[in-house]
Amino acid sequence: MVLWSRVAERDKTIVENQNRSDQNVAATALMQTQLDEAKAGAVKLQKKLDEAGAGSAQVKTEVAEAKAGAAELQVQLDKARAVSHEFQSQMEDAKVASIRHQGEVELAKAQATVMQTQLNEAKADTARIQKQLEESQAGAEAMKAKLGKAETDLAQLQKARSKS
Repeated sequence: MVLWSRVAERDKTIVENQNRSDQNVAATALMQTQLDEAKAGAVKLQKKLDEAGAGSAQVKTEVAEAKAGAAELQVQLDKARAVSHEFQSQMEDAKVASIRHQGEVELAKAQATVMQTQLNEAKADTARIQKQLEESQAGAEAMKAKLGKAETDLAQLQKARSKS
């Protein structure tokens, strides 16, 4: 009876050990599958990180170009304003001269008309350049927003990569 009891206990131990071994094999297979999936995910994340880095560089380049364009437009606007102010001063000088020189009234009116036309053209140019500047600044702001998003995406991808 003791012998049968020992044999039964040994068989039970063998079955338990076999069950544990089967569980370990299944857990190992599951962990290997998870490891393979994690490696594939890491490759995808690295690819996305590389793409985001390239996109970020492109956006930075576009922002720099937009800033350069805005700076150029600002210079043109400043020049147009200077010309406009000069025309305004000339027009005012012509008005004063017409009052002082009654005999030159008709000539002064003609000069004032020409200057007014030039002033209007200068103001129109100034308005056009101002509009271009505003559009350029709006574009630059949009590029800054894209850059911010790209940098945020890049940071998230790097964070996700570091967690992997």
